[in-house]
Order: sequence, then structure tokens, then C-alpha cells
Amino acid sequence: GPTRKMPLTASAMDFFQLFVPDNVLKNMVVQTNMYAKKYQERFGSDNAWIDVTLTEMKAFLGYMISTSIHHCESVLSIWSSGFYSNKSIALIMTQSRFEKILKYFHIVAFRSSQTTHSLYKIQPFLDSLQNGFDSAFRPSQAQVLHEPLIDEDPVFIATCTERELRKRKKRKFSLWVRQCSSTGFICQIYVHLKEGSGADGLDALKNKPQLHSMVAKSLCQNASGKNYIIFTGPSITSLNLFEEFEKQGIYCCGLLSTRKSDCTGLPPSMLNNSATPQSRGQYRIRMKGNMSLICWYNKGHFRFLTNAYSPVQQGVIIKRKSGEIPCPLAVEAFAAHLSYICKYDDKYSKYFISHKPNKTWQQVFWFAISIAINNAYILYKMSEAYHVTRYSRAQFGERLVKELLGLEDTSPTH
Repeated sequence: GPTRKMPLTASAMDFFQLFVPDNVLKNMVVQTNMYAKKYQERFGSDNAWIDVTLTEMKAFLGYMISTSIHHCESVLSIWSSGFYSNKSIALIMTQSRFEKILKYFHIVAFRSSQTTHSLYKIQPFLDSLQNGFDSAFRPSQAQVLHEPLIDEDPVFIATCTERELRKRKKRKFSLWVRQCSSTGFICQIYVHLKEGSGADGLDALKNKPQLHSMVAKSLCQNASGKNYIIFTGPSITSLNLFEEFEKQGIYCCGLLSTRKSDCTGLPPSMLNNSATPQSRGQYRIRMKGNMSLICWYNKGHFRFLTNAYSPVQQGVIIKRKSGEIPCPLAVEAFAAHLSYICKYDDKYSKYFISHKPNKTWQQVFWFAISIAINNAYILYKMSEAYHVTRYSRAQFGERLVKELLGLEDTSPTH
């Protein structure tokens, strides 16, 4: 849970600034102004530009965050006369001023000569965000490695052609997280770029399980020696990775797929389906040291690799129509934690910022801001302040937007 006690009067902004404090926002102001100056020196002066201030930068973020609540097709809809217009917040800043800030917005204005990382324009922000996640929250023992569901704008989905949809969904990066499966709090973010050189590219990542192992190691680099139990999907699950994690004091439970997983070192007899008919709930087990390979049958064969649970401990999967189906405890635990993450995705993925810039670093930035707001709401729900105000996720977002815009009326809409 949270590492610090927030006061009863803590606002949405207070929780958000646990991850994005004023010093980070001030750096955005400095870097944006530096980039604007550099841009104008190169391409000619812009008489309409005035250096941005901290107040304006907060308002700029507020406008962007508002698209996560109302899901407007474009952030500029706020100033339009259409369905998504919002006269109450449109008066804080003119559309032309907003577009100027959007044009010059930067987190790192200049590339240093030593920089080789493709995410250099956003890496300082991601590092600061990670420090905030680490210092504000202590995760539970059970955690999940996965790619979070990022909803597209529902208006766009409903009206676009199939070709446009394919084009829209083609991102140049893959976003992975390590997530506390008891609360949904995202503990760590890892961004893998498609334009990475050679075998590190995203295309190779989709086809090579060893590159998924690289992602898993990056996400768990701060988890050594804490006896965490990490749940993984088929693309990450492998015997070599789990054995390496065990040496670091990290235990695992993963779903195995003969098509997607790295099955090196696993007995072939357990990877082939049994020729004899099986009844639901039957399972076979093979062990090597602390590692267990479980083949469980339930209208199909499901295989699990784990060193976190004893294979002889019994559990049950409860189905609405079939009743209880017996299974090893590892299978029950995996199903329970995966179910929680699915609920998290259903609840929070629709609150990702709708703005879709062309630049990859900006896309990553807005996804990271969305995750920070979701984490802030999770901390708010676990605080005493929640028992005073009881905002929903949408109301929390509206409150945050109004506080960033400096509006006095911060009462939630029902």
C-alpha cells in the first residue's frame, strides 16, 4: 500500500504530484522555452510566441488530460462549437495559444553528444516517474508482467474504415508494465522501441521469446531479493528465465504455450497432448528441483510452469455453469490474478489520454501521464481522503483538470 499518509483534505492534484511534482513541470517550462528559441533561430522568428509559464504549462496538461474523460476526437474540440466543446475550460487559454505551446512542447530540448538512446527526449521524465512510483507505493507479493490494454478513441473506432483502424493501431513502440495484482498499481514501465537497431527491434520482439525475457529482466531489475511472485503470460514464460529469477529471490508462475513460449529444457512428453480422453480437472506434474510443470485439462490442455507453489496443494476454479473444477493451487492463483488485471484494464484503460501525436516520444509521454493519473487515483482510493469525498475515476479526472486549470469550482459532476 501507500508509503505515506495523505491528509483528509488532500486534493486530486496532491496525489498526481506524488509522481509529477512542480520541479518536473518547471523543467518542462524551461525545456519548451529553450526549444522554441532554438526552433526560431533555425526557421525564423515567431512573433506570436511568448515564453510559456508554469501556470500555462499546468493548463496545457489539464486540457490534454480532459480528453481522457470526454474522449473527444481532438483536443481542439474543446474550443469548437460541436458536441465536445467545453466552454467552462475553453476560457482559460485561447486555442491559438494552446497550439503554440503544443508546437514547441519539449521535455529535453537538446540532444547531448553522449546520448545514444532513442528515448532521450523523454527518459528523464520516465526516470522521475519511476522514482515517484517506487517511493509512493509498496506493492504486494503477487505481481503481473503484461502489456496494458490501451483503448483507442471510441468515436474513431465507430466511424473509421478497417484500413484506417490498422494504420491507427500501428505504434512504433511496445509498452510493458510490472503491476501489483492486488491493487492494480503499476510499479514499473518499460518501453521497447520498434526502431531499435538489429535484433532489438519490436518486429524481432514479437517472434523471439528471448527478447521477451529481456523485457522481463528490465521490469524486474528492482525486484531482486524481495520474494515477489511474478505471474507471466506465454510469451515471457520460460524455464531459463524462471531459474535465473529464482537465483535473485524472485519466484514465478506462468502460462506456457508450445507455440509462443521458449520450451527449451522442458520434457517433450509434457508438451504433447495425451491421446487418452481426459475429464475436466485432471492434471499431470513433472518436477525439477523447485520447478513444477503442470499440464491441466479443462476443455483443452493448459500448461503452467511455477516455482512459487507446491504442485500437491489443491485449489479450485469456480465456473458459473460447471461449478467447482479441481486444479493445483498454482492454476487457481494464476486465474485469480489474471482476472484482477482484466478488471483493471476494463476499468482504467478507457481513461488514457485520447490525443494521438505523430512523434513517438510524445505518444509515450501521454501514455505515461495516463498511467500516473490511474496510479494517483489508486492511492486516493486507499487514503482517508477517499472516505471524505468518494470521487469516481471520472470525477477524480475532472477534479484534476480543474485544479490544473486553476478553476475555483472543483466540485465533481454527478
